[in-house]
Amino acid sequence: MKEELKPLFVLSKCRNRIVAIRDTLDVLNGKWKVPIIAALSFGNRSFSELELVIDGITSKMLSKELKDLEVNELVKRVEFDTKPITVEYELTEYGKTLQNVIEELAQWGIQHRKRMFAVSEKES
Repeated sequence: MKEELKPLFVLSKCRNRIVAIRDTLDVLNGKWKVPIIAALSFGNRSFSELELVIDGITSKMLSKELKDLEVNELVKRVEFDTKPITVEYELTEYGKTLQNVIEELAQWGIQHRKRMFAVSEKES
């Protein structure tokens, strides 16, 4: 009897984990959201600073992605009462909860790049 229940429990746990991962990926989907969050983890940035540090992103795409991140309460747009108005973007407290995830992704990427270059050098 226990043997029959265990696979169902494991299956349910697996499905729940996959749902949680899909929810996360739905929020972070695309090429640019994770790099934006990574850039903001180093501190507040203006729109033009974000364009400079994120290679290849267009103004239109940056604007769209920042709005999506605002909707998901990960990024906050801060307006300063200056002439002309100055705007900066910052991670919200909720957005900061992703910093460890982003750091783990970065570390994995560094190791993966080293591994792939090592494989390609062996094949040469």
